[in-house]
Amino acid sequence: MSVLSRFVAFTNRHPVVRGMISYATIWPTSCIIQQTMAGKNFENYDWMQALRFSLYGGLFTAPTLYAWVRLSTIIWPKTNLKTAVTKAVVEQMSYGPAAMACFFFGMSLMEGKSVQEAKHQVELKFWPSYKVAICFWPFLQTINFCFVPEKNRVPYVSVCSLVWCCFLAYMHQLQIKKQAEVSILNEQLLQN
Repeated sequence: MSVLSRFVAFTNRHPVVRGMISYATIWPTSCIIQQTMAGKNFENYDWMQALRFSLYGGLFTAPTLYAWVRLSTIIWPKTNLKTAVTKAVVEQMSYGPAAMACFFFGMSLMEGKSVQEAKHQVELKFWPSYKVAICFWPFLQTINFCFVPEKNRVPYVSVCSLVWCCFLAYMHQLQIKKQAEVSILNEQLLQN
């Protein structure tokens, strides 16, 4: 048996691992895409930020999403449009907000910010991000819960999260950029 076929067999037996690998790959990729869109290149990418996205996506987001997908399948075992819409709506009212708050809080802590600063980041970024999420995720999750086999649902979401994570990376960096601009303005005012 080749290494690849053993790996595929392993991930078929342990689908959470498939999700963890896809998130650990796709999230830092989206971070690099967002940095590229912001004008950075290979020489000045924030590689530590990409590493934080990989660790957070692979070790936190994928397992929690896997647990949510398993739980939702147990609660609503049917695979039809009505059930898929129900799961997508419930997810947007439960898992989605919790995952988003955890993202802003967790990423801030991973950057070395204090608990108070991390809490402030959540307060600052949650609502603007959530407003976009309720337009983005229900449609994609309805497709996921209606047409994608359960073992592939977390990898499907990880592919969709390529776009979403670019947005989250943008939102995460937005405050850092605003703080830098305010600092520059303050320095200029002090010099005058």
